[in-house]
Amino acid sequence: MTYLFYSTLTLLTFILTTLAYLFRATWLPHLSQSRTASYLYSRLPGNSSFEADMEAGLSSSNFDLNTNLAAGDSRSGLDEGAKREILQIMKKRRLKFDEARRVYMEQRFAANGIGADGRPRDPKFVSFS
Repeated sequence: MTYLFYSTLTLLTFILTTLAYLFRATWLPHLSQSRTASYLYSRLPGNSSFEADMEAGLSSSNFDLNTNLAAGDSRSGLDEGAKREILQIMKKRRLKFDEARRVYMEQRFAANGIGADGRPRDPKFVSFS
């Protein structure tokens, strides 16, 4: 009798684990958005500088913030709204900084009526070359 109970329990656990693995794309994004994860770690407010931006992963070889730090740049860092959106793109789509920055710029271009090639999508647009 005990053998039957444990074998059924093992089979049920195996089936549930397999189903959770197969459908992880549907439940995994909800896990990171849960309220319990928000209090585990949060950055201190007001730390808006190029050094903090580099620590957050908002720097690459194509978008180098080291030169700003080396030059002693006193500006407050990158734009807060853009940083938030780029970090969100990086987290949701699991992209590196350069790709997330490209996606962000394409979204901004599309919102402002600019095509992917950089030209306006306005039908009245006339250019002379």
